[in-house]
Amino acid sequence: MLTAAWSPRNENILASGGTDGTVRLWDVRKASGTLRLLDLEDSVGVLGHDGRGRGATARASAKAHNAAVNGLAWTDDGNYIVSAGHDNAMRVWDADTGANTLAHFGPTVKNGRLETKPLLLSPGEWTRPGGGLLLVPNEGEVLVAELLEGRILRRLRLPGPREAVVRARAGGERRVGRRVTSLAWRGVGQGLVSGGTDGVVRVWGPMEEGEVDEVEEKEKGEEEKGEKRKRNVLDEVFKELTGKKITFG
Repeated sequence: MLTAAWSPRNENILASGGTDGTVRLWDVRKASGTLRLLDLEDSVGVLGHDGRGRGATARASAKAHNAAVNGLAWTDDGNYIVSAGHDNAMRVWDADTGANTLAHFGPTVKNGRLETKPLLLSPGEWTRPGGGLLLVPNEGEVLVAELLEGRILRRLRLPGPREAVVRARAGGERRVGRRVTSLAWRGVGQGLVSGGTDGVVRVWGPMEEGEVDEVEEKEKGEEEKGEKRKRNVLDEVFKELTGKKITFG
């Protein structure tokens, strides 16, 4: 297992992603094993259209991805699950039926590392029904996409060269590729925070005059000094999805 995420709606339901391409739903109160396997070939759902247990049944060999699954996230209302795999695909699932919603994000996302892929979803109170944002790290950038449509809305590109020089604990220096390894909302309407392999924490969004956009965990590199936080980079995206103006800061 490479990743797991608890349902926000039911504290006993857990989703897990495995190296075999499966996404399994578990009820931790039961010892009988998996409740359900998500199936990339099932766009109807194991409950069928009537919601009474009649319809398609889950295949024992069902897989959510054609390679290892290393990213999972639930929408905060518990209605949808998002998965990411080493097949460079992201999928959005109806959590109630297990149906693959067929949201298509294209071949844009690169995902081949044996580490958890952070997937960040916009809080429900920020978006109108049928909206929602999915933020996912890509090589040298963070992609902002529509959750249910898959359309890429914005690319938040990391500043500077593709590689960074970082200091090793044992002394000396080493070069690492710039990539984002963690994502979090700064607060309601206050932008996005990302952390990366270059040891830099970046804040994306509007700011007060004089603020800088990066704070290194240890020591700030010369090339990073003086860079300003990206102003209004998410404002238009949220405006489009919520139908109203959101002011950051």
